[in-house]
Amino acid sequence: MNRYPGFKLLIVDDHPRNLFTLRSLIEQHMEVAIVEATSGQQAIDITLRQPDIDVIILDVQMPEMDGFQTASLLKLRKRTRDIPIIFLTAAFKSEEFQQRGYAVGAVDYLLKPIDDNLLINKISTYFRLIEKERALNRVLEQKVAERTAELNEAKQYLESILTHMGEALLVLDPEGAIKLVNPTACRMLSYSEADLLGMSIGDVFEEEGDEAAGAFMGIWLEALIRTGALSKIEARFIAKDGRRVPILFSRTAVKDAAGRIRDIICIAKDMTGYVRIPEEEPAPAESRGTAEAIT
Repeated sequence: MNRYPGFKLLIVDDHPRNLFTLRSLIEQHMEVAIVEATSGQQAIDITLRQPDIDVIILDVQMPEMDGFQTASLLKLRKRTRDIPIIFLTAAFKSEEFQQRGYAVGAVDYLLKPIDDNLLINKISTYFRLIEKERALNRVLEQKVAERTAELNEAKQYLESILTHMGEALLVLDPEGAIKLVNPTACRMLSYSEADLLGMSIGDVFEEEGDEAAGAFMGIWLEALIRTGALSKIEARFIAKDGRRVPILFSRTAVKDAAGRIRDIICIAKDMTGYVRIPEEEPAPAESRGTAEAIT
């Protein structure tokens, strides 16, 4: 039989003899810690000092503050509202008083003289329920801890990729304000991360031609709404010292469930040192014909 070590029981009765009888009965069957109170106020004070009370056995008929009043006050406090309360009474035996007991938050209403087996079974039932709840909480806490560890690992992995990737990464809001950058972007632009955050992309970026540079956000949004992505755009970063850094630029829209653009992800490859190879113009038709005649 489970003797429930580690549980704590509060018994409340204004008669010391009744407290002794209850303690003796419970200690025959269980190894729980028992705390005694001789009044409703003392019971409330104990629960405030000892937040680990698991079950309360509460006499109904007590002077000054009866069991109903005591239970009502216990249920008002967040710390004590969920503690199961078992009422014991020798006087208030009618259905009306039993209903009142349940109304103020009791889980059981037992009549004196006490049926020893019934009382022990009732206490055991609530200890078992608490035990199952604690076991479930431990499982949930373990699952939360495991999931948190997985998310942290994934976050660290992503941060590592962003930190070590060779391309510059900038994340913009729909108005073009920079909200996230990686170290490569900071190096290419010669700005600190703190300086870049909140700046407009137009302050550090230009496309071919002044006209495009001045109105590109509107053009971007139009194109992104239509296609979701724009890639391999030849453009320039404007570094902090005014240098122009040639880049190959791509941008992708991240949309919410309603299809509205939430973020714009921009990736830029530094093209410094790369030489553009001019595209070959197609040979004139007359030349092609001559070549074909020769062959």
